[in-house]
Amino acid sequence: MRIFTAALATETNTFSPICVDRRAFEASLYAPPGQHPETPTLCTAPITVGRRVTAEKGWELIEGTAAWADPAGLVNRQAYEGLRDEILGQLRAAMPVDAVVMGLHGAMVASGYEDTEGDLLTRMRDIVGPDVLICAELDPHSHLTRKRIDALNFAVYFKEFPHTDFVDRAEDLWRIAVDALEGRVKPVNSVFDCRMIDVFPTSRDPMRSFVDEIMRIEKEDPEILSISVVHGFMVGDVPEMGTKLLVVTDNNPQKGAALARELGMELFSKRGTFMVPQIDEKEAVSRAMAAKAWPVVIADVWDNPGGGTAGDATVILEELLARGVASAAVGTIWDPVAVQICFAAGEGAEIPLRFGAKSAPGTGNPVDGTVRVVKLVKNAEMQFGESLAPFGDAAHIVLDGIDIILNSTRAQSFDPSLFSVMGMDPTKQKILVIKSTNHFFASFSKIAAEILYCSAGTPYPNNPATTNYRRAPKTIWPIVADPHGTERGAA
Repeated sequence: MRIFTAALATETNTFSPICVDRRAFEASLYAPPGQHPETPTLCTAPITVGRRVTAEKGWELIEGTAAWADPAGLVNRQAYEGLRDEILGQLRAAMPVDAVVMGLHGAMVASGYEDTEGDLLTRMRDIVGPDVLICAELDPHSHLTRKRIDALNFAVYFKEFPHTDFVDRAEDLWRIAVDALEGRVKPVNSVFDCRMIDVFPTSRDPMRSFVDEIMRIEKEDPEILSISVVHGFMVGDVPEMGTKLLVVTDNNPQKGAALARELGMELFSKRGTFMVPQIDEKEAVSRAMAAKAWPVVIADVWDNPGGGTAGDATVILEELLARGVASAAVGTIWDPVAVQICFAAGEGAEIPLRFGAKSAPGTGNPVDGTVRVVKLVKNAEMQFGESLAPFGDAAHIVLDGIDIILNSTRAQSFDPSLFSVMGMDPTKQKILVIKSTNHFFASFSKIAAEILYCSAGTPYPNNPATTNYRRAPKTIWPIVADPHGTERGAA
């Protein structure tokens, strides 16, 4: 068997002011054929798992380019077309192949392309023809389009949010692919549109129990090869935005469709109950100051670079400063210019500095003060599961007793190593302010005495009922109350 694999991924917040060009991919991950590291990034596990699987089978794995850019706004058209055509050229050169196994995100939007993954997969199908297996692993915060279903034999999505299972799902992807190539199964997709958009953290019920249930079904029913909840991505303003259920069966589309509908309506019945309740910055700081055990983690859930925002909001920091809090660490505030100034000043310097809140309205105000530069790290990285997440050249500064990390590559706060690599012991702080919606939970919950979910400012359009969509469907909850007609008994 000859199998081609590659990866092209980013998550596009179409409301974000930060555009993505070729340099953004190169700053996060750009690995030409054969140069992908041994450890996977979030959307490249099909490559690293594929190396092991094909070696065990004695098959040939032809690696194409792997490229990942941290989430932001629209992808530059030339950047997308250049990377797409690079991978398509590698596929043409590899022909004939028996299968194509891709690592994708599923929420990329480029200038001129609302469905980049659909465009890429359709072009791949045109190259390999109708009989070659094409499959992909994707992030659930994405859009499942008709074009993608038409091009793919099957797809597997991460089940967990936080996405701690991206390697496990790549294992599932390859297991099904091997079974299909060796003639034991015939994967068939069945999709149900839940007609809703919501946020589904699996670190709490009801989503925890829902994911446990779909994994039980997969384990006990041999005809069910995979079940995926495609959460959707509420800041991707595209025509097929929304939550979908994908069931992959062994050639039983009727059974798959019935199960997808049953599970999809169960999700719909629990709409609005999945997300952790949030408080504003004043209540968050008050509760953290009154705590009797530490550290208290304040998650700035909507200024999340993992959702495409800048990560430069200062709303919570301003509240800490106004309240005179002295034992706190903030990680991170994105400000490449301020980082550059700190590097020029050097460790130990005391300098006047303005930083933060440059990207958009609703992110607070730039902070001014005399800061002490404590530690400077080139090309800093933190842990994220089995991989490393870069946050660029970074500066640890202190302002009025508060430790602050300024970074030059946007990244959400995945892991406490964010602080330790900058010379801090996060367990010694009373308050830790981080920027992440839920990916932080797997690691920070191990050290936190308490976690507070804070909605501060308006860096992210987080209420679909009031978001000014131009392209997304207007017939989904919560834009309309009951798109399935369940209250009339029509479901």
